Amino acid sequence: MSTLNFPSDRPIDLACLGRVAVDFYAQQFGSRLEEARSMAMYLGGSSGNLAFGVARLGLRSAMVSRVGNEQMGHFLRETLQREGCDVSQLQTDPERLTALVILGLKDRDTFPLLFVRENCADMAIRADEISEDFIKGCRALAITGTHLSTPTTREAALTTLTFARRHGAMRVLDIDYRPVLWGLTSRGAGENRFVDNANVTRQLQQVLGEFDLLVGTEEEFFIAGGHPDDLMASLRAVRSVSAAKLVVKRGAAGCCVIEGDIPAAIEDAPTFRGERVEVLNVLGAGDAFLSGLMTGLLQGKDWAESTRIANACGAIVVSRHACSAAMPTPAELAHWFSGSRNPKVDADAQLAHLHRVTAPARPVWNELCVMAFDHRSQFHDLAREAGADERRIPALKKLLVRAAEQVERSHQLQGHVGVLIDGGDYGRDALASATGRGWWVGRPVELPGSRPLRFDGTRSIGTSLIHWPTEQVVKCLVHYHPDDDTALRLEQEQRVLELWEATRESGNELLLEIIPPKAMTPAGTEDAAVLRAVKRFYNLGVKPEWWKLAPMSADGWTQLAALVAERDPHCRGAVILGLNQPLQYLADSFAHATNPIVKGFMVGRTLWVEASQQWLRGEIDDAGFIDTVARNFATLVDAWKRRQAV
Repeated sequence: MSTLNFPSDRPIDLACLGRVAVDFYAQQFGSRLEEARSMAMYLGGSSGNLAFGVARLGLRSAMVSRVGNEQMGHFLRETLQREGCDVSQLQTDPERLTALVILGLKDRDTFPLLFVRENCADMAIRADEISEDFIKGCRALAITGTHLSTPTTREAALTTLTFARRHGAMRVLDIDYRPVLWGLTSRGAGENRFVDNANVTRQLQQVLGEFDLLVGTEEEFFIAGGHPDDLMASLRAVRSVSAAKLVVKRGAAGCCVIEGDIPAAIEDAPTFRGERVEVLNVLGAGDAFLSGLMTGLLQGKDWAESTRIANACGAIVVSRHACSAAMPTPAELAHWFSGSRNPKVDADAQLAHLHRVTAPARPVWNELCVMAFDHRSQFHDLAREAGADERRIPALKKLLVRAAEQVERSHQLQGHVGVLIDGGDYGRDALASATGRGWWVGRPVELPGSRPLRFDGTRSIGTSLIHWPTEQVVKCLVHYHPDDDTALRLEQEQRVLELWEATRESGNELLLEIIPPKAMTPAGTEDAAVLRAVKRFYNLGVKPEWWKLAPMSADGWTQLAALVAERDPHCRGAVILGLNQPLQYLADSFAHATNPIVKGFMVGRTLWVEASQQWLRGEIDDAGFIDTVARNFATLVDAWKRRQAV
């Protein structure tokens, strides 16, 4: 058992003081940083990664640092909040910019790295703004060694350590030695992990005795102990100034834990083996390891179990792009330890799926009332029939956004309202207006009426999704029947698989809308055809976040719920489509949709066709159009609410 004694019954498990930055990772593997073409943006910084990783694993973490009062600072604050991390001690600097880091992934062990940290916000953290009362409510405090490198950050670290000691919080040091941040290398040598320096050793040893747990790589213990290339001498030097428990990270070999006297050789220390995985790049392994280690220890687990979690977290992260966003969830760890995982992490489809669907940062949509106006050919036909210029359609779609907004206000639908809008010439402005409001926003990719399925405006859907905001859900309507001609069915399925793979890479959720062709679906067989289609796509490995289906019988919804529970219990659920049915028909159909698998409705033409014709002919003005459509939308919202009350 671990002999670390954490206080209990405190609101925060772990407070993390230190570096928090925005990481820009090159998306081209194997490239020099000079030749990177695109970057992906993530939360970074060793302490930020730790706070994020511990929160993702279900503990109550807090970030004690400083960010700028600008977009990058907002991004870090929002990212931590979405993960469940307390940011009440994340200071805002009115003058300095948030720290940035630019990284490349040249090969497994090479990661060109630039710290853009000149006079940055987190290095200007103010000691007098750190709340002792807050630290009093923390079970543990973790500090990065980087924040011992300058007078300002050192004062903040020592002040917080004093609070932690005074109130009995466990004190942890992540040595986190970055020579460039101590001013020991050129600015372009950020990936350099070791430069011997007596001054750094002296400054570290002055405070090592303040900690209960020290964690570092062999090189980091070299600098802490002051004996380059002699690990045991360095560990003995550390022990002479600190009684802390020592955790020595040894890469693929795992880690060693030394609680008392330093043994003659590192192999004589209790050793916990690492995981064997295919490594994409080692960057982020240490932060992931510490996240897992602290989670295990704070949950009361012993060294064996805690290091087992730590080594698994490190192994998973080194096989993925980025650090914070690659951190595993409890569900992933359960799968990892289940014995059924694929030895090649990047080939484990279930692990990848769990990573997407079990992260706590996903927005919750327990109920959805969605107005759909992603139609393209239908609006063109409406304009032609009304004798109106089709250039008026974009303005019409923006009015539909205002109608949805009106019902959101009148029916208190915040967190429950959504829209389906196309991203082409007709819907582009309306889509931009709807995005960023906190609404559910869907966007179509299918070429209208195509069978076999074709994507609208592109032959490569993956290249198109690169330009989509992550919050926009990919909606794809496929006219599909399991009894289609074999060649047609296989072609349709191949297109859906291509789309599925593209959304897994882009990060967008997928809504799959299935409508069996009427000619192949005799009356009374509709539910069976849809259920068979859903099952077929599950058999192919397609697990969309959403299903969009025509109204079914109560028994049909029950069968769908059972199928989803068996194949993908993390599915968001199903929503009801409209098929241009009369308003009352749809309202009545909701009465059959009482199964919890049905999360709401997505209805289009029923709500706005007649009013659009009138507006295009000049028979009603903007306000009249908005009121009419909002009234229709509200009718369905009310019917949905009544259905829930039954």
